[in-house]
Amino acid sequence: GYNGHIFWDADIWMFPVLLVMHPELAESMIEYRFNRLDAAKKNAFIHGYKGAMFPWESAASGDEETPVWALSGPFEQHITGDVGLAAWNYFCVTQDTSWLKTKGWPILSEAANFWASRVERNGSGHYDINNVVAADEWAENIDNDAFTNGVAKKVLSCATLAAEIINKQPNVDWMNVANNIPILKMADGTTKEFATYHGEKIKQADVNLLAYPLKEITDPKQIEKDLSYYSQRVPNEGTPAMTQAIFALLYARLGNPEKAYQWFKESYQPNLDPPFRVIAETKGGTNPYFATGAGGVLQSVLMGFGGLDITSKGIIQIKSVLPPSWKKLIITGVGINKKTFVVNP
Repeated sequence: GYNGHIFWDADIWMFPVLLVMHPELAESMIEYRFNRLDAAKKNAFIHGYKGAMFPWESAASGDEETPVWALSGPFEQHITGDVGLAAWNYFCVTQDTSWLKTKGWPILSEAANFWASRVERNGSGHYDINNVVAADEWAENIDNDAFTNGVAKKVLSCATLAAEIINKQPNVDWMNVANNIPILKMADGTTKEFATYHGEKIKQADVNLLAYPLKEITDPKQIEKDLSYYSQRVPNEGTPAMTQAIFALLYARLGNPEKAYQWFKESYQPNLDPPFRVIAETKGGTNPYFATGAGGVLQSVLMGFGGLDITSKGIIQIKSVLPPSWKKLIITGVGINKKTFVVNP
């Protein structure tokens, strides 16, 4: 990231590709977070919370490195969920219970403790997470952001599952909190990005991340409804590349090859900088190499067209479709067992 700092770009956008293709490299990324867990716990304490609150911008020490003028430092708190999700997915792919006990569990349990202390308990179904910067970073100081709430629910659930796997007693409050964090809806049933959202343009994917990677929304009709709405609200210029990759991935999983390929091309072609065609952060941008965008593009191939899916039992392949012009997709060397997966038209 900027200034050599580590953002959610590492955990959500780059890590999944390394995890399925080179888990031995992905381990070092989780090791980085584990080694800075104490700093994250200190950060939570400073802000009045329990557990661990990972910094939005992290460097060598694990302290918050975000410039003081940026609201993302204290308020873009979904990063703690992103780190927890990465830890859970590492276990899912490797099935390494020894690692889960010694390193995964400390990350997951402290992330869960953070979210349990972070919510405002305003009654059943209203354990609200107020005053955050959304994954859509144009939305600042808003309440009940879809992705923030979704990743909090996910990590609370994963921490509970992890406890059961390693024979620890989970905090019963974790699932109570998870079940009461709201995901808001508009009058027509479209998932609402945040409490006061009224159709504004968005910087990047937020709601659509509930379908992937969170799997909080699984109903195909709901996924398509949200895609149709939010894909029309990303400006054609000045926004980061990975959003279009998520659209491509989801349309491939929904069985729409034309739209999947359209968004796949949009995810990288306008961002290629001459003379070496390296990917920039934005269309026509001049700040390559944008590894975050590349991670999104690769996920659209592997998890979208390729149908690879990380589950609690390991990597499986779900139904997907290829672009009309592709003859076959062969993915080799997947996971710890270096499996091969094939998708035919």
